[in-house]
Amino acid sequence: MGATAGRTTLTGEGLQHDDGHTLIHASTIPNIRTYDPAFAYELAAVIRDGIERMYVRGEDVFYYVTLYNENYLQPPKPADPTIDEQILRGIYRYAEAPALDEGAHQVRLVGSGAILQQVIAARDLLAERFGIAAEIHSAPSFQLLRREALGAERWNRLHPEAKKQRVPYVAQALPADGRPIVAASDWLKAWPDMVARWLPDYYLSLGTDGFGRSDTREALRALFEIDPPHIAAATLVALARCGDLPATKAAAAIRELGIDPEKLDPLAL
Repeated sequence: MGATAGRTTLTGEGLQHDDGHTLIHASTIPNIRTYDPAFAYELAAVIRDGIERMYVRGEDVFYYVTLYNENYLQPPKPADPTIDEQILRGIYRYAEAPALDEGAHQVRLVGSGAILQQVIAARDLLAERFGIAAEIHSAPSFQLLRREALGAERWNRLHPEAKKQRVPYVAQALPADGRPIVAASDWLKAWPDMVARWLPDYYLSLGTDGFGRSDTREALRALFEIDPPHIAAATLVALARCGDLPATKAAAAIRELGIDPEKLDPLAL
């Protein structure tokens, strides 16, 4: 269990997990299952699965699970009877898009861990200020999504004669239907980028790459560009890249959100 996980959630605790890359390092181990849960019911599903596989079945597998140190309300577990299966596979739809005016632009937002709260706030910001309807997906494990996608890709490669090719689970959850996809986490962009090759070109990931120490959690998230204004701005840019929104409107929204395009890049040396 990776306590005080994430790069922005509990600064000052020390650098044992305040690094942004432990999930990525863990994902290189063949028999590990890495999870970045956002809610208590997600964590419960993972722990139950771990007990069943490791101690009941005796499988040669182990888990790396992140635990954050941030207080926020825990929602009830969704009533969907398949929710545990979806959590364990790596992604599920947490909330439908809000009902807005007919013709409102539709987008998908994806988050994991504590940053799912920032994604939820960005959904509200997009709806209230820009009239954009965003559905929200929680992605507890980009690593397992990638592993399953690689398996589907391998099967397709070895069965070229099959009339029906396999579609990776992540591509089913986030289909290429024209809706832009923006993913954000408290980890390096390499974490959500694990599944980029199976998603549309307008998939855009946000993470904590670079240097940064700030006095507050909010300031650090703004510096790494994973707070609600930056997630909302990225969504508007993704809409512009799709041709659904003029680039000038996206640029104006960036200024309206109080973002300085010329600020120092956290990756700059």
